Amino acid sequence: MPTLPIYQVDAFTERPFAGNPAAVCPLEAPIPEALMQDIAAENNLSETAFFHPQGDAFSLRWFTPTTEVELCGHATLASAFVLMTALEPARSEVTFRTRSGLLPVRRRDDEFVLDFPAYPAAPADAETAARVAEALRVQPREVVRARSLYAVLDSAAAVRAFTPDFGALAQLPTSIGITAAGADELRPVDFVARFFAPTYGVNEDPVTGSAHCTLAPYWGARLGKQTLRARQVSRRGGELSCALAGERVHIGGKARLVITGTLTY
Repeated sequence: MPTLPIYQVDAFTERPFAGNPAAVCPLEAPIPEALMQDIAAENNLSETAFFHPQGDAFSLRWFTPTTEVELCGHATLASAFVLMTALEPARSEVTFRTRSGLLPVRRRDDEFVLDFPAYPAAPADAETAARVAEALRVQPREVVRARSLYAVLDSAAAVRAFTPDFGALAQLPTSIGITAAGADELRPVDFVARFFAPTYGVNEDPVTGSAHCTLAPYWGARLGKQTLRARQVSRRGGELSCALAGERVHIGGKARLVITGTLTY
């Protein structure tokens, strides 16, 4: 029976059982897309990543339990972590070829820094903003849109206290994040967020690196900062560093390996 190595990594955290768990399957060569989707469904994590050598870089793809996605932060961090710690510990940087272009990752002490495209937000139209308020059952301060929708709430406490109706959120045209300034946190940060993607088979994503391609420029503009500290306040929770770099965003985080195994199919 064929086998593949598989790792499970908790990303955007320095302790196990926190952050966002991702499965990572290093490959020697491509495998069928249907098989990758089956493996992702079997893992039943928000994302499973598959990478293999491709020239001087590595091809990288990400799958939720139900679909392939265009961009994923935590599974990119997890893939870089596996490559630079378990497989090639002398390596300090890597470039992934993805559906969102070239994504460099560099190791900075025990943090891994993703070089991702920035996706600045624009105000949502009135109809969309009204649909968001109805789905959230909360009146946001502002609703903006980039690759996903984002609703700005009054405080970090309001973001933490929010109770989602996943059926209502699934009726929105895309995934949605909620966010607020983080000054009222016990350990203050620049901003906090949560992220919901029921249309992609992920009700609440524990830590969403790719959302910070929009959140970092949004809060950077409002707070007048180029570097920011962020926290995703899901049940598991996660910590991120963000730095604005023109049309790119550098998103940093730590990771912990929690499972190493062999997948048989």
